[in-house]
Amino acid sequence: MSDNTPDPWATQAAELLAIAVTVAREAADTARSMRAEGVSGVSTKSTDTDVVTAADRAVERQVIAALGALRPGDTVLGEEFGGTAGDGAVRWIVDPIDGTVNYLYGLPVYAVSLAAEVEGVVVAGVVRNAATGDEWTATLGGGAFRGERRLTGSAQTDLAQALVATGFGYDAKRRAHQAEVLARLITRVRDIRRFGAAAIDLCLAAEGGFDAYFEKGLNPWDRAAGGLIASEAGLLVGGLDGRPAGNDMTVAAPPAIFGPLTDLLAEFDAAGGP
Repeated sequence: MSDNTPDPWATQAAELLAIAVTVAREAADTARSMRAEGVSGVSTKSTDTDVVTAADRAVERQVIAALGALRPGDTVLGEEFGGTAGDGAVRWIVDPIDGTVNYLYGLPVYAVSLAAEVEGVVVAGVVRNAATGDEWTATLGGGAFRGERRLTGSAQTDLAQALVATGFGYDAKRRAHQAEVLARLITRVRDIRRFGAAAIDLCLAAEGGFDAYFEKGLNPWDRAAGGLIASEAGLLVGGLDGRPAGNDMTVAAPPAIFGPLTDLLAEFDAAGGP
């Protein structure tokens, strides 16, 4: 292929991103307007602290319907309703409201996250903070952006000077284990932040809002779009001991501190426990 020949993979990723952005913006508008009307239909899932609202369900239904109209035959994997059947090569991965507890309390850190996956590889993703309108996007090999600004991540090379973000699970025993890990880590880094929305955390790491991020327990909808945005911004995104990012651990950090951070997390058994 000559340098002047368009890359069909890049063309497809760009087309999928355009769809994702349109659908995510409309979904974010719904989430924000429903929040303004007052949170309703609140219930719990895995534990008494793991909340879901009527808006979570309504937004996911809207995304599924919109994608079905634009891309009939594609599969959709969502947090609230699981997977929808399809015979296409594209699977969409959606978190309708990432940061539901923030949404419940009116804290302006909650997002619609939507990614397109082709043959098991995430090729396009968008995360839109529904409360503020901030939007992050990426395509595989095409870079990551906040609006029109290309993202390059943090240039930090010293873990001791790194601002590190994390999150916690909903199970009390898991939280206790995560707190033990954090108590050991906090003396080895500059400081810790916890915002309560994994997709936004990954995007803030991508733009250098903090230097690194780690969390145990992320599902595909938590990390699909944000993980692509972080990696396209130049961060390493993976798990511990050379494993890929997954439910047991997701780390996003600049190359210079990824190894030292994952080594400490492995030493502290961050991927272990409940």
